[in-house]
Amino acid sequence: MNGQVNGHAILENVRRYRGIASLYRQTAVFRPSQSWSLLEQAGEWEARALTELEAYFAARMDCAAPRAA
Repeated sequence: MNGQVNGHAILENVRRYRGIASLYRQTAVFRPSQSWSLLEQAGEWEARALTELEAYFAARMDCAAPRAA
């Protein structure tokens, strides 16, 4: 059950990170003078989300591998 709770927490983090990235992109539309900086920050939040997802699936694959053997 602990792994399932951790999985939900990771996916919640991904959702939050992507939401933050979306807000940065939306703000960039309304602040053209800061758009490059805002879009860079959006990219950083997306990268965090991707890192979390990679870790999540890597952990799932590690847990599934012993069962398959």
